[in-house]
Amino acid sequence: MTGGIPTLTTPRLTLRAPLDSDAAALAAFMVSPRAEGIGGPYPDETAAEWLEWQREAWAAFGRGLWIVALRDEDCPIGRIGLLDHADWPEPELAWLLFDGYEGHGYAEEAASAVRDYAAETLGLPPLFSFIEPGNRRSLALALRLGATQERDVTLDGVSLTVYRHPKAEWRA
Repeated sequence: MTGGIPTLTTPRLTLRAPLDSDAAALAAFMVSPRAEGIGGPYPDETAAEWLEWQREAWAAFGRGLWIVALRDEDCPIGRIGLLDHADWPEPELAWLLFDGYEGHGYAEEAASAVRDYAAETLGLPPLFSFIEPGNRRSLALALRLGATQERDVTLDGVSLTVYRHPKAEWRA
């Protein structure tokens, strides 16, 4: 545990606390067109602020976003976790991978670990994920994880679809 943030491991990944050394990898994502899915692109100097915000979320809620790193190299490849929105009553299972790490099953492996942690350790009910219309990769991942479309919503002026993940016993 780092600063109260638990570490999760999977066969290929480590989900760990955000470190200052992750700022460069996060900044590269945040300035890219791929950051449009989270309201970007953003100036690269905001990466350090985002890392601090992620650590603060853990302190405030006892849950938050992990950095996803390749287990053998501790190379940051994305972030995933439980995101608490100010205008939403429950945490979202949210994910993103940095450029070049899609298509290897990393997001599914990490999301499954987070979903299990949320149910088994935190006792949370089935999680949901917001998916923007047209985000084919996130939709495909949600469907591989067994999520089903629940409803359309608008949050902060953005149209999103809520996908509900199955209960733990349904996944067994």
